[in-house]
Amino acid sequence: MSVGTRNSGEGGRDMDTTEQTQDAGWRGMVAKASLALSIFTVFWFIAAALGTKLGLWGWQFGLGKMTIDWGLKLIFLASGVSVIALVLSLIMAPRKRAFILAFAALLIAGLSFGRIAAFSGQASRLPPIHDVQTDWSNPILPSEALLAARAATDAGNPVLAAPTVPDYAEARWPGTPGRLVSELQEEAEFDPAVQEDPVDAPYPKLDSYMTGAAPDAAFEAILAIVDERGWDVVTANPGEGRIEATETSFWFDFKDDIMIRILPTEEGGSRIDVRSTSRVGLSDLGANAKRVRNLLDEIETALH
Repeated sequence: MSVGTRNSGEGGRDMDTTEQTQDAGWRGMVAKASLALSIFTVFWFIAAALGTKLGLWGWQFGLGKMTIDWGLKLIFLASGVSVIALVLSLIMAPRKRAFILAFAALLIAGLSFGRIAAFSGQASRLPPIHDVQTDWSNPILPSEALLAARAATDAGNPVLAAPTVPDYAEARWPGTPGRLVSELQEEAEFDPAVQEDPVDAPYPKLDSYMTGAAPDAAFEAILAIVDERGWDVVTANPGEGRIEATETSFWFDFKDDIMIRILPTEEGGSRIDVRSTSRVGLSDLGANAKRVRNLLDEIETALH
């Protein structure tokens, strides 16, 4: 009987030791805290974007303060706590579960930092513009309907025939204030005489698209593309050859306006030009240039 009791006690101690090995005691608590902090950081970024989308605060606060400022500090804090938890899990046994939790926390924080770093790097590489089009020599200007739609959302960026970079861009993009947006767009576009591959240039090449399709046929095809993309159509005037639409981003609810002009050519075909501009913000991170290029490619495919 005494032997059986002794074995039972030893088995209990073995089970306790196994549980301690898995949980790692207070070090396990630190590891759990680091994981919770990293997960909280991810939800912080989601809250910043959705709060902006729902109108709880302005985009400057949601993107600038919550995401770039406070969000980056949260990432550093989460990374620091994760590293501490990781070291604590390795300095002495038991460590298995604590190590896994701390490593997961560090991975999440690292991925979050990578996203912010990529965002900042892309912003620095691209010119400080948010307005691009295929023909600045004959710029597309918005209709009264589109101007009213922009005014209703307090759009801070005007749509001008020859816009220039504002003075406050000097801090981040020295030498650009006062320069024509058209010049910066041209410099950023892919030039086969200078670059070997389009990926070497910040922007794709944007030119007017010439097609043998009649203006009416081109108008219907392009309007169908706009509808398929889910953009909100503001103007669709076949007589003027004008289509205006707005695309709204899922995160932060940013709105960009797309203006399409279809003009007849002497040969009976059509000349198609596109302009895309953001309602707020200085740099669009290349979104408008990418949108115009993709739209032109779709138009070419539809009218080929």
